[in-house]
Amino acid sequence: MFDLFGIPANALAGQLLLGLINGAFYATLSLGLAVIFGMLNIINFAHGAQYALGAFVAWILATYFGIGYWGALILAPLAVGIAAVVLERTVIRRTYRMDHLYGLLLTFGLALVIEGTLRQIWGVSGLPYAMPDALRGGIRLGFMFLPWYRAWAVVFSLVICLTVWLVLEKTRVGAVLRAATENPGMVKAFGIDVPLWITITYALGTALAALAGVVAAPIYQVSPLMGSNLVVVVFAVVVIGGMGSIGGSIVSGFALGVIEGLTKVVWPEASNFVIFVIMAIVLLVRPAGLFGRKIQAQNTIAAEATRRGFDVSPSARTWFVAVVVVAALVAPYLLYPTYLAKVLCFALFAGAFNLLLGYVGLLSFGHAAYFGAAAYATGWAMKNWGLSTELGLLVGLLAGAGLGLVFGAIAIRRTGIYFSMITLALSQVVYFVAVQASFTGGEDGLQSVPRGRLFGLIGLEEAHVLYYFVLAVFVLGYAAILRILRSPFGETIRAVRDDEQRALSLGIPVTRYKLAAFVMSAALAGLAGSLKVLVFGVASLTDVHWHASGEVVLMTLLGGIGTLAGPIVGAAGFVSLQNYLAPLGSWVFIVQGVIFVVCVLSFREGLVGLAARGWNALANRGRG
Repeated sequence: MFDLFGIPANALAGQLLLGLINGAFYATLSLGLAVIFGMLNIINFAHGAQYALGAFVAWILATYFGIGYWGALILAPLAVGIAAVVLERTVIRRTYRMDHLYGLLLTFGLALVIEGTLRQIWGVSGLPYAMPDALRGGIRLGFMFLPWYRAWAVVFSLVICLTVWLVLEKTRVGAVLRAATENPGMVKAFGIDVPLWITITYALGTALAALAGVVAAPIYQVSPLMGSNLVVVVFAVVVIGGMGSIGGSIVSGFALGVIEGLTKVVWPEASNFVIFVIMAIVLLVRPAGLFGRKIQAQNTIAAEATRRGFDVSPSARTWFVAVVVVAALVAPYLLYPTYLAKVLCFALFAGAFNLLLGYVGLLSFGHAAYFGAAAYATGWAMKNWGLSTELGLLVGLLAGAGLGLVFGAIAIRRTGIYFSMITLALSQVVYFVAVQASFTGGEDGLQSVPRGRLFGLIGLEEAHVLYYFVLAVFVLGYAAILRILRSPFGETIRAVRDDEQRALSLGIPVTRYKLAAFVMSAALAGLAGSLKVLVFGVASLTDVHWHASGEVVLMTLLGGIGTLAGPIVGAAGFVSLQNYLAPLGSWVFIVQGVIFVVCVLSFREGLVGLAARGWNALANRGRG
């Protein structure tokens, strides 16, 4: 039996079933995300980690307490929900008055902590979890075999989604929850404990993630990584359905799961990124999503950094520059040159990202696309075309700029969380292309990339020579950033960042300026990726993974957003943590996550801002 396209009916039905199963998980997870964002305006990046945590709690209950699947369906979401109550009371609620994007950064840090803890205790190998005896086996439908458990997963998820939707949209409890988050002052006047209801909302959204983890455990192995990539897909589902739309998340979850499954039949290679392509298209047509409401899109992160003020006296700045220059020149004789070259690569990467965030006010969560694409382009050009080092770097820079031009033209008309999500979606398309394309080497990466000879004369195999070459390129790259910021163009993009509407009223072509800054940032990120492949001789999937985008955000946040020295300090701190904590395994993720949380909650001015504030305080005391 064949369909219209000559595809066997059993293959079509099998992929349709797989799509429904994936859609069930997408719907349940996106429902929890939509509840949290719709009620609390928190973009919960920890949702995937909490999904994995629910599966681990189910495994622990079965392994150590003899409590099976049916008990875990109740106890695991309850346990994770109680942990969410503690988390909300101590950490999450401190972000409610901040920009949406601070909540995203905080929960990204929490996700790293949870995932790192699970890795440290149980490793990354999957743990089996048995399905209940009552749901073993299946039924033959003639054209396919339908496992009972998979049918149960679809039906159960649908029932849960509809139940939550009815409770939130059609009952008094839902009305109180919505009122408590939309107009807390008015609700408090009626004697309702608003903080309690807000806590319940966050716990409900997290419990839904844990419930999805329990349902997924018998199908997929229980692993700390099971929610890492899934959460990005679920974010796309929520954005397509509409940020904060409960019904939109349910409909989009099931629909996109089916679309993904059917795509595997027609074009298997495209199934991994079809959801992200749909997300980009939807955001271009309807920024609020198919069923969503419009939210405040402009972020205030860069504006807050500007208001805090990091200026120090000219003499102090001169001394700082002199110390940095001397340290850079003598460093390879005191420290490992390859380590220092890595610091410079990531410092340039962070500087390129900071150009966009700190001075244009746009948080890109997909900058790994330009960094990694340039690494692959340079590696391929030098290894297969035999290009010289300087031409290889030029290829990488142009690759970053070209990709930035295409992605920027799509994303730049959006701001705030919409801009961040569309850059993340486009970055994932690059990641899945890198996974499947033959020229990238897939999971093995592009290896044994030669360093070449500079101008055909100077070999770069010796570590000290390579370091000084990387230092020279870094200085040129940072000089370009300084020139951009001190030019009329730099003054204009800062004016756009501070008051876009006023800039428009003055006749400034805002979109054109933002796109130009985006392309410059992507080009410099590409140059950093090209340097990285020269230093290590490898371009790999980690260079284009969304974790790399998170890492560059961490470097900039740690050093100081909107400062020139911040990316350098942040990159040095980040690479040092990676190197010195590497023997401790997954503690690297835990420490990175804790830094994210501390930076967002305690010193958003970063290390440079903290140092500048201390220096100014000492100087003022000395003058007094």
